[in-house]
Amino acid sequence: MNANDLDNNPINMIYRASLDDPEGFWSAAAAALEWQKPYDRALDSRNPPFYRWFPGGQLNICYNALDRHVAAGHGDRTALIHDSPVTGTVRNFTYAELTEAVAHFAGALAHLGVAHGDRVVIYMPMVPEAVITMLACARIGAVHSVVFGGFAANELAKRIDDAKPKVIVSASCGIDGSKLIPYKTLLDAAIEISSAPPTHCIILQRPMLAAPLTPHRDVDWHDVLAKSIAVPCASTLATDPLYILYSSGTTGAPKGVVRDHGGYAVALHWSMSNIYAIAPGEVFWAASDIGWAVGHSYTVYGPLLQGCTTLLYEGKPVGTPNAGAFWRVIRQHAVNVLFTAPTTFRAIRQQDPDATFLKEAPLGDFRTLFLAGERCDPSTLAWAQAQLNVPVIDHWWQTETGWPIAANCLGISQMPVKPGSVGRAVPGWQIDVLDFDQNPVPPGTIGNLVIKLPLPPGSLTTLWNADQRFVESYMVDFPGYYQTGDAGFIDEDGYIYVMARTDDVINVAAHRLSTGAMEEVVAEHPAVAECAVIGVADELRGQIPVGLIVLKANYTDDCTLIEGEIIELVRNRIGAVASFKHVLVVAGLPKTRSGKILRRSLRAIAEGQEIAIPATIDDPAVLDEIALAMRIAGLSPSARSVV
Repeated sequence: MNANDLDNNPINMIYRASLDDPEGFWSAAAAALEWQKPYDRALDSRNPPFYRWFPGGQLNICYNALDRHVAAGHGDRTALIHDSPVTGTVRNFTYAELTEAVAHFAGALAHLGVAHGDRVVIYMPMVPEAVITMLACARIGAVHSVVFGGFAANELAKRIDDAKPKVIVSASCGIDGSKLIPYKTLLDAAIEISSAPPTHCIILQRPMLAAPLTPHRDVDWHDVLAKSIAVPCASTLATDPLYILYSSGTTGAPKGVVRDHGGYAVALHWSMSNIYAIAPGEVFWAASDIGWAVGHSYTVYGPLLQGCTTLLYEGKPVGTPNAGAFWRVIRQHAVNVLFTAPTTFRAIRQQDPDATFLKEAPLGDFRTLFLAGERCDPSTLAWAQAQLNVPVIDHWWQTETGWPIAANCLGISQMPVKPGSVGRAVPGWQIDVLDFDQNPVPPGTIGNLVIKLPLPPGSLTTLWNADQRFVESYMVDFPGYYQTGDAGFIDEDGYIYVMARTDDVINVAAHRLSTGAMEEVVAEHPAVAECAVIGVADELRGQIPVGLIVLKANYTDDCTLIEGEIIELVRNRIGAVASFKHVLVVAGLPKTRSGKILRRSLRAIAEGQEIAIPATIDDPAVLDEIALAMRIAGLSPSARSVV
């Protein structure tokens, strides 16, 4: 790779402009949207770190996502496709139909007393009514808070207590593979223990499991719609809160990330063209639950702001019905761009390592795969590239940032892909690497990845009712910067490598080593479907790494042989300094329902701590299985228990 080629790339000029004149840069981006009232100036920086974008301006994100396209003559364009293999149904909504549905449900919320600034908690499965509810809240200036469907009652209650909603919108049930999840039962239990019960609950009755309604509190979705009239978009300030999103994996009091109407709309709209290179009318599929940040930004708001067709999928990458599910969806709905987590591809690869389902038929006009949500190991990247024969782009962002921090911006200029890297900083984001004394480190040196303030539009503005916690959580350790909590490095070409969370960098005999770098090597072994490397306490070295691996479905070799080969691979690639001597074959890894491996829980097991079952975990039994395997191997104190 020629450094001069990178220096002369047009993205460098755009990136420099975004840092040298952020107000001018984002004002130009804001001009693409329709404003109810012009803003006073692009950035209000009078009260750092509480920066505000487009103060004084009025912009309703629902209008820009729906009504604007209808007014421009695109009402017949498909806005939303709901594909549900678990119910065997597909539903399509044009922009005109979705606008009408949202306007009527906004009227239903207003009929129940929901007004500007009121909160509405949404606890629903992946159904169109969930998207309609989100947009209806935005339409009238209410603040929505989507809670991942299926969260346990106590976790839902914590979020109800924090948001204090006037109305909760839910469903009688969700479907997880072949299993019914009784949402209404969970909701009733959460309200019972909540200190801030809602005035009303709107319940979508699903035919596979109806639920009894509580008199004087619960109303049927269809009944409340029958009494409503369509309402127009309210006048909302650009700085008004749009939603609260509680970050996954939180412990103790929930941490509610707050996003606004104006900055969020501008950033997402800019990202669709410039990062994802997706045009109006094309089909964009972000395969994420709407309860997560990706679902908010790139299933709901981003594609609709751009005038795309967005796809809402109620199913899994494997098991509904097989490892060819994603290829079926791409073919059937002519998907152009897919955005999913690396875990999705690890799961598909584990079940179908030769990609036999993919080879059944061409994928049509599918042209790009974007990966995010967890570090993508080069092995998974290479497999996806080889099977799909399209650009595979790993990129990096967080719940707090709301949109990508680093990426290969295909809409500006496609850069060479470096396996293991999430690309270069996206325009608007100045990313530095600092040591714990706040000093810059040389290129290629692992340190704390931090972002220079002010953050660009679209990022969190604060935490709900917790300004001081916002400062203490993100702004204290590195003054003038947002602390991402991620560790990594930037190479001489400006490519960013996110190696681990900062507490996943382990200290082996005074050597700071990245568990992510070790995972990268472990994943190269042809038998490994997915893996995690954690540090465990060692009297001699302080910490030593332990690898946990899940084998591909078609591997029947001796596990002891595979473990030895992996240990030798790490020794040859990283060196004896890593002291990598322990590999355990396990049936599965503990993950959140969004696909992130719960490394904090794995570390707690290794340290013999008594831990609570995380609210976000997909399969709690996996923790017990790993705990037993580690105890048998002598790597975890026997006193440890899961509660």
